[in-house]
Order: sequence, then structure tokens, then C-alpha cells
Amino acid sequence: MLSLFVTKRWTLARQLLALQLVLVGVLVGVGTALAYADAQRAVDANARDKVLAVASTVADSPAVTDALATSLPSRDLQPFTERVRADTEVDFITIMDRDGVRFTHPDPAQIGRHFIGNTEPALEGRPFTETYAGTLGPSVRAVVPVFGEDGDVVALVAVGITVEAISAELNERLLPLAAVAAGVLAVGVTGSYFVSARLSRQTRGVAPGELRDMFEYYQAILHSVREGLVLVGRDGRIALCNSAARDLLGLPDSPRGTPVADLGLAEDLAATFTSPEPRSDELHLTDTRLLLVNTVPVRSGDRRMGNAVTLRDHTELQNLTGELDTVRGFAESLRSQAHESANRLHAVISLIELGRTDRAVALATAELEVAQQLTDRVVGAVSEPVLAALLLGKLSEASERGVDLELTADTAMQETDGEVDARDLITILGNLIDNAMDAAVEGAAERAPSVAVTIRTDAGELFVRVADSGAGIADEADIFRRGWSTKGETGRGLGLALVGQAVRRLGGAIEVANDEGAVFTVRVPLSSVR
Repeated sequence: MLSLFVTKRWTLARQLLALQLVLVGVLVGVGTALAYADAQRAVDANARDKVLAVASTVADSPAVTDALATSLPSRDLQPFTERVRADTEVDFITIMDRDGVRFTHPDPAQIGRHFIGNTEPALEGRPFTETYAGTLGPSVRAVVPVFGEDGDVVALVAVGITVEAISAELNERLLPLAAVAAGVLAVGVTGSYFVSARLSRQTRGVAPGELRDMFEYYQAILHSVREGLVLVGRDGRIALCNSAARDLLGLPDSPRGTPVADLGLAEDLAATFTSPEPRSDELHLTDTRLLLVNTVPVRSGDRRMGNAVTLRDHTELQNLTGELDTVRGFAESLRSQAHESANRLHAVISLIELGRTDRAVALATAELEVAQQLTDRVVGAVSEPVLAALLLGKLSEASERGVDLELTADTAMQETDGEVDARDLITILGNLIDNAMDAAVEGAAERAPSVAVTIRTDAGELFVRVADSGAGIADEADIFRRGWSTKGETGRGLGLALVGQAVRRLGGAIEVANDEGAVFTVRVPLSSVR
């Protein structure tokens, strides 16, 4: 249990070092054992080949057959075999008759005695080798027949090398083998140490269990936060994309490993993702969302690793801001009307004080009639309260700016009891009217500034048209792109982009034409806003 606890608390680098050391030790040990066994087999095979070759050479020698024909074979054979034994570095050469009686032996006292070992295969004419314990101890020996002129076996030759001598030769081979094994072990240990040290620096000495917990925590945090987080490598490929980012960007699957250029993002948004410089609080429009994007380059020392990109959904905030702007405009128009009403009220009071009551009554009655007619016209045509309030505010604003804002005769939209989400409609209508009034004011030098608004429901769709008396649209291709503006001022060009986004989100269509000014026509299926 203690060793298990220590292993769990060990860092990943230390555990890897221990594993590598064990692995290297086992590999070196197994390799050494196999090399030793192979060397042993090689030495044994060499010994068998050697004794068989020496025995065959001696058996074929004419001097042996000539000596065997004499009455005292040992007199000639003993010095001959001793010279051959010394030259070939074998331990014994024994020549014997068919009964195994020795004619030669390294120990002259053994001459005339019987050979210790097997001779049957050789008597049958077949040379063979074996390991057998004789007078000199265990040895590897070969027994070869000596054939006479008639082809019969007349004698036998046995040549052997003792196991002790073979072991001595094997031990001579073990020294370089041990040196090689020690070198391999040293290289393996040194390499394991450096790998472990590098891994320790990269993992900051964290244990595997802690790494697993940190990874699970990070995964949980990354995919639970509402903000989108995207890590872009320096090669322009996505390294990480959490769930919120996939939802905000409308990506169906994890884009990990995919180049930013292949994600189908707008060019300006893709450029922000891969920007080598920091980007702060940039607004970018997708088909359905308004995103606040921040890009921070990530560096490791002097090396740039890529970018960390955060995405915030600014759509709801923009909608609320639009509604707030509408309410502020309405409040501002009420304040302006209150100011004008106060001026007229002072005029009425002054007329009464001057005794001109008839003029005072006429002035007050005319003012009330104008205000009531304006309110009745808007409320009668558009009974949707939010849009009616928006139009009343825009009418007052237009009056202050000297723009003739007119509701066309065919304007008619009934109240939908909350079934219509008016926020997108406010975004569409409010921005179109604001841009139309700006264009009308800019073109006031050529014609009286005017804006005509049409709102109606027709054949299951909502129809909105806003026409102005301005100079018209010179380039229709990019007017719904964020940043496009006729004014060329920094920070402008968002209104029409929001209009285009809202129309796309509702599944509608928008058309732009020029007819003594710009004409914007929006058609949205009612089913998409209910």
C-alpha cells in the first residue's frame, strides 16, 4: 500500500523515469542473456566442428594406416598424435582398435586401456560427436572410423576438447559482451534521465492523477462557461473550441484541426482570429448573432504559439440597447413636446391676460387638434403598442429635425397580443427610419427632407417599406456589411448590418432600390416572428 501511495504521489516524470529504467534494465538483461546463450551455442558448435575436423583428418592420414599395420602401433602413433594435438590445440587425440583399446593418449599411462565413451556409431562407419565425461573430465568429443584398404573399419580416432577449455573460451567472450551491455545500460539510463527532466519541466512536476483532474476540471470549465473560447495555432488551425464558441459561430461539430479559413466565417472575423496583433472588443456580425470578439496572442518566451480568442454574444444586449434607444428617443420627444407645450401655454396665458380670450381658445384648440390627429393617425394605423410608441417617437424626432415623416395610407398593423416578438421589428424599423432621416437631412439642399413609412400585414407576411428623399444608394453590394456607411465616420455602419442580420434571422428578405432616394423593402413571414 505504501509503494502504491508513493507511486500515486510521484510526478509523471519520475514515474516515467522509473518505468524507463526498469524497461532498459530488463531489455539489457534479456539481451545479455540471449547474447550469452548465443555465444555458448557458438562456442559449443565451433568445438564440435573443430574436433570432428581434426578427427577426420587424423583418420584419413596414411601415417595412421601404416602404423596400424605394424606390431607396435603406439610407437609411431603416440608422437604423431601429440604433435597434431599441440598444433590443433585440442585436449586429447586417442587412436584405438575396434575393441576400444587405446594406442595413444595424452597420459601415456592410459595407453593399452579401454576408451571411455560410445563407439557404436563409429564402428558402423558413421562419425559422430557427443559430450561425455572421460579420464580428463567432461569433454566435447568426435569419434571417427579408420577404414582399411578393403573398406572395413580397422580402428577408431577420438578427438576431444574439455568442457573446462570451452568454458574458458566462453569467458573470454563475456568481457566484451559485458562491456557492451554496460554501455547500452549507461546510454539508456542517461537518455531516460534527460527525457524525464524535459518532461518534468513541461509538466511542471505534476503527478498523473493531478494532471487527469486538471484536464477534467479544465474541460468542465471550458464547456460550461457562456463565453466562447477558441485557441488558434500559429499555423492558422483551430486547437481548441469550447461548446459556447461552437454555438455562437454556428459550427455543428468540433472544428479542432480545421484551418480558420475553412470554417465559413466572414473575412473580417477570420482575420481577427489569426491577427498577430491584439484585438479588443471588436463587433462582428454572423448570420444570426452580433459577437464581441477579443484576440490575445499567446507566447511562450519569444515564440508565438497562436491566439486566444474570446467571443461574447452581444445580440441580446444590442437588442436591449435598441429598445433603450427607442425609449430614450420617445422620452426625448416627450420632453421636447413638453417644452413646446409650455411655450404655447405661456402664449395662451399671455393672451388671456391681454383680454384676447378668443385668440387664446383658438390657439389651444388648434394645438390639441394637431397633437390628437397625429396620435390618432399612428394608433389607428398601427395598434401594436411597441411599434406605435416607436413611430410616435420617430415622428417627434423628425419634427425637430425638420423632416416630414409620413405614414402611407395603406399602413395597417393590428395588435398581436404579444405573439409577435417586437424586438427584431424595432431593430429593423428603427434603424431604417434613422438612416432614412439622416439621408433626407443630407439631401435637404436639393429637395424638402421627407420619409415615407409603410407597415402592413399581407398574405401571411409582414411588409415594411421605408423611402427617403435623400441621394439614394450608390453601391448596394456592401450596405449590410458591418462598417459600411455613407458618412465615413469611425464606429458607424452598424445599423444596416443589424437590419440585415435581423431579417436573415427571421427568414425574410430585404430589397434596396432608388426612386428619388433610397427605398428599403422588407418582407418577413409572420410565422417566423410569432
